[in-house]
Amino acid sequence: MTYDCIIIGAGPGGLQAAIYLGRFNRKVLLIDRTGGRTSHAKSIENFLTQKAISGHDIIRLGLEQARSFNAEVLRALVTTVAKTADFEVGTEEGGRYRARFVIVSSGVVDNYPPIANLYQYLGRSLFTCVDCDGYHTTGKKLLVIGNAINTVRLAMGMKQMFTKDITLNLIHYEPPPDVKEALADENIPLVKGTPVKVIGGELPEAVELKDGARIPCEVIMCNFGYRLNDAFLDGLSPKKDANGFKYVVNNYYESSVGGLFIVGPLNTGNDQVIIAAGEGAVAAIEVNKRLLDL
Repeated sequence: MTYDCIIIGAGPGGLQAAIYLGRFNRKVLLIDRTGGRTSHAKSIENFLTQKAISGHDIIRLGLEQARSFNAEVLRALVTTVAKTADFEVGTEEGGRYRARFVIVSSGVVDNYPPIANLYQYLGRSLFTCVDCDGYHTTGKKLLVIGNAINTVRLAMGMKQMFTKDITLNLIHYEPPPDVKEALADENIPLVKGTPVKVIGGELPEAVELKDGARIPCEVIMCNFGYRLNDAFLDGLSPKKDANGFKYVVNNYYESSVGGLFIVGPLNTGNDQVIIAAGEGAVAAIEVNKRLLDL
């Protein structure tokens, strides 16, 4: 069987696309490996009409909604995508599936430093995204951890928006003198050293460095970037940005490979749940128009 569209990844973009295409009565296969970035979010508060909802609930409810419109859902890990006349999608489990169009919503994986006890605070008092969770640091004792000039910019931006009580921990990166002066002007202490452990109970109390020093904190913002879940696209090689990192797409979120749409944080747009959902809707509507033309 040839599906009208295969969607890779049940993140917000993929689920929204599946819902739209299902409502167009198209043959849709949604392939998801489970455990994506959104599912780890404890509380999402910037999604329209949702005062607070967990990422887990967004995915669970989205899957229920997609299935209600007859979208087929397969739990599997996609390993290859090839294109001849149609697309062929292969999975680690040995499955081969064919479709006229493919929408990729496979997301990214955050890079975390090897800090003991880090994961027990993830999503509650330890965050990685200022747009998603910066608000949760408002008025609290914040520690920003990273290793680049972008980490310095993040600390300065956090002070402007959320809290005046900020300490900056850089591991190896040495800021130039003018940047150090700017930090001093902003009254943001700079501590150099390698963080090894989060100290605390229900909430963090401090981060311990390799030399035994402790930096008091109530909330933590880590800034070590992320990597894309995109290895399966190597055979198609869609065009990437000038940095060779994210994928370039058009106004319909179609990549340089015709019929291959990429939504969510893999493309060059902003990375937010509500934005990814909108991108999935746009891509699905365009796919349906192309199917009507066929």
